[in-house]
Amino acid sequence: MADNRHEALGLTDADVLNMYETMLQARMIDERMWLLNRAGKIPFVISCQGQEAAQVGAAMALEPSIDFALPYYRDMGVVLHFGMTPQDLMLSAFAKAEDPNSGGRQMPGHFGYRAKNIVTGSSPVTTQVPHAVGFALKSKMKQEESVAFTTFGEGSSNQGDFHEGINFASVHDLPVIFMCENNKYAISVPLDKQLNIESVADRAAGYGIHGESVDGNDPLAVYKAVKDARNRAADGIGPSLIETVSYRLTPHSSDDDDSTYRSRDEVEAAKKIDSIHTFGNYLREAGILSEEKEDEIRARLRREIDEATDYAEQAAYPDTDTLTDFVYEEGN
Repeated sequence: MADNRHEALGLTDADVLNMYETMLQARMIDERMWLLNRAGKIPFVISCQGQEAAQVGAAMALEPSIDFALPYYRDMGVVLHFGMTPQDLMLSAFAKAEDPNSGGRQMPGHFGYRAKNIVTGSSPVTTQVPHAVGFALKSKMKQEESVAFTTFGEGSSNQGDFHEGINFASVHDLPVIFMCENNKYAISVPLDKQLNIESVADRAAGYGIHGESVDGNDPLAVYKAVKDARNRAADGIGPSLIETVSYRLTPHSSDDDDSTYRSRDEVEAAKKIDSIHTFGNYLREAGILSEEKEDEIRARLRREIDEATDYAEQAAYPDTDTLTDFVYEEGN
């Protein structure tokens, strides 16, 4: 990435610097959450590390004011671009009453924020795919300009929800983008034990829609693929299946021991092409990011995360009297 490829995509220097900053913000929040978990302060972390480029590159190709994001549990980069803050995410991690995702009722990573067009998900994997199709159907029926965007791991592409959702969207030419974040592992199951095809994107041909596999460590490649997919959806051409190929740098979750199914050498090799480093190098070579500028960004993000952590840790838990709110219908 030696030349200014972003200019050919219509992105300014400020755009790609913002792209990098959001990627870095997601990484630094995630790293803080791991420290808090290991210190016994938050119960669970399910990480975005290694997938920030795909998430932020895709989100920047969308229109958050009108489009709907139906993310999966690793998509911190997506929800940050759609308007969630470090404080929002920390309130969720600490399960506090002010958590905008669920009021402290859901596990971390179950994003949902109606005012930001982030549609809540649930623990069973892939259920967000048919939900996204429903949003796209509504958009088409009401002749709205919105596009639905949903993400999932490559393991999810083996679930019935994926196939049912993508088939319905294909038949009805719905404005929905399916993005598979292929991070090589479905918990402990490697890719070669999940698929008998070259890539998840190959499955698009079976449904008669556009399929494309891109480098998930290159946010500009992801931006272009998703931007093109959004244009097709908005023009009435129908859905697209975009596969971003990267690598999950952490264990599946804070409760997982990944040393039982992959080698340290494999993980270290993936870290050498980590998008935080490679995209940072692109910006430096393009004359957009200096050492001083990066230090300033990191210091500012660290202050924001410190403040968000302190606020969330001191915030109140939900009142126990609200335990059954939104569970049972209230009588008259």
